[in-house]
Amino acid sequence: MSIQYKDILFLSDTVANLKLTVPQKARNKSIQKTGFKCPDVLILEPRGGYSGLFIELKVKSPFKQNGEIYSNDHLKGQLESINALKSKGYFACFSVGFDETKNIIDTYFKKDIKTSLGGDDLDA
Repeated sequence: MSIQYKDILFLSDTVANLKLTVPQKARNKSIQKTGFKCPDVLILEPRGGYSGLFIELKVKSPFKQNGEIYSNDHLKGQLESINALKSKGYFACFSVGFDETKNIIDTYFKKDIKTSLGGDDLDA
């Protein structure tokens, strides 16, 4: 993103991949909202009526073929957080793999994002 979108503000949640000490874990937990599962990529740029873009990265889809999320407390918590972000005016979604993630980001920066990405109904 630093190459293609030089002027955008973005963050990547890296805490999940870190080996924290017990005091570090306690401190990190104390400064986070209880129950909120922060998505992996946060793009802090408004576009197309959205306040920003939040993407939860996945290696494989968290959804079954029938569209239901797999029965896993962590995934359900992530979906709840995505839905909370959507209710506050952010575009938030799961994304599987580099190509899908790049497509979501590229499309977000296009003018007509709601039509291109399916608006509020996108859960992929």
